[in-house]
Amino acid sequence: MESKLVIAGIDVHKRMLAVVLVEADNPQKELERRKFATGTRALDACAAWLESQGVSVAVMESTAQYWKPVWLALEGKFLLHLAQAQSNGAPRGRKSDFVDALRLARRFLAAELKLSYVPDEEQRGWRCLARSKHQLRSQRVRLQSQIEALLEESRIKLSSMVSDLLGATGRRILGALVKGETDAEKLAALAANNVKASREELADALRGPMQPAHRKVLGMWLEQVEMIDRQIVDLHLELGKALRGHQEPIARLCEIPGLKEDAAQQIIPELGPGAAVFERAAQMASWIGVCPGREESAGESTSNRSPKGNRTMRRLLNQIAWGAVRTKDCFFKELFHRLVPRLGVHKAIWAVAHRIAKVIWKVLHDNVRYIERGPRALDPQVMKRRVTALARQMRKLGYTVELKPLAGTTE
Repeated sequence: MESKLVIAGIDVHKRMLAVVLVEADNPQKELERRKFATGTRALDACAAWLESQGVSVAVMESTAQYWKPVWLALEGKFLLHLAQAQSNGAPRGRKSDFVDALRLARRFLAAELKLSYVPDEEQRGWRCLARSKHQLRSQRVRLQSQIEALLEESRIKLSSMVSDLLGATGRRILGALVKGETDAEKLAALAANNVKASREELADALRGPMQPAHRKVLGMWLEQVEMIDRQIVDLHLELGKALRGHQEPIARLCEIPGLKEDAAQQIIPELGPGAAVFERAAQMASWIGVCPGREESAGESTSNRSPKGNRTMRRLLNQIAWGAVRTKDCFFKELFHRLVPRLGVHKAIWAVAHRIAKVIWKVLHDNVRYIERGPRALDPQVMKRRVTALARQMRKLGYTVELKPLAGTTE
């Protein structure tokens, strides 16, 4: 007797799960429903019950991060899918937990859900390391802003005299302030020789009085900065160890203009070493949210705003695009300057980010290397075609054009 495909719809909450089972051949008929808690024993009992009911596919929706324990408890036992909550919305006044779970299973069978990309366990570990490192960097930036505000409150203008408040010179001066040093001349003498400000200017900027409470808080914040710096280094080393088996795709990514090793080590955890889950570059660009959106009604588009997509990749691509357009003799720099008059700076940089996203997919998915096609890197055949095309255009405008190679060059 042929077994029937059973689908489980799971509405995930912080303290409970609402589970409904339906048959793939008859989704309108509800087979079973049951409620479970979210503790470890309850999740194990849920997995055992789903197996006893012959479930092979489970689709869940959740707000926040409450789906993660459920996913870990069911991973490897069922084919799992995570739906975006917005795609399973209920009519106003018609919402309940079991109805949501039932609607979830039915819409999944009808291919009406937007499913999230959940990588495998190893890649999720990479993401944890990479995203944690970025969060620590953000915390460091916040602490630096707080330290600067504290110094301004004490009439100390150190941030105006040094390029990096938490650099070597800044750390020495801030450390002396915490210890109680008040002599501006001695504080200025702690500066490195390459500081652009003169000793007199630096001493004048350090004459502000600092209260004991400010010194105490400054010392605590400096300790936090030192701890964060150590943790960033530890996470960087740990991420390098985790990605040691994928140095080849990282090296190929680093050949793209504006993309360095640190960015490559953040891209691999987000997309995977081969971007295998994305069949086309356009699909990956849409998932990232780096392509134009479209909201159409009556044949007219009312908005072309990009979707939210993957925030980490959007941030990275924006940074990479700005680095690429500042690279000498780079195709992306030429593209950017060609688009700016028509689109403006921000839309032009986003268009460059879109193009870079497609290049990243090509490099990872097709296992190829980046080839620069900038102004000075074009091969002779391409240059010859461009010259011929330009000459043809000049002739159409009524000019007489004769192509002759310069002395010492070859055709």
